[in-house]
Amino acid sequence: MRTPRYGSKIRKLYDAADAQKREKYVCPRCGKKNVKRISNAIWQCRSCDAKIAGGTYTLTTGVGEVANRIIKEYSKA
Repeated sequence: MRTPRYGSKIRKLYDAADAQKREKYVCPRCGKKNVKRISNAIWQCRSCDAKIAGGTYTLTTGVGEVANRIIKEYSKA
């Protein structure tokens, strides 16, 4: 619920997080842009029905991307 109180910076941050939460993301399994948030940090692809644990407002977080990059690096060696 958007209110006129608490300052413009907080309202802008809230609007940005809310927009990220509502947009569709690319599925890492099937590659289609059909992943939507179904609950807090749980995302589901509407085409292949894959359930993904991710960030609260985005599908992946910065720390998760770093962890995936390190895992890929070690699996090559």
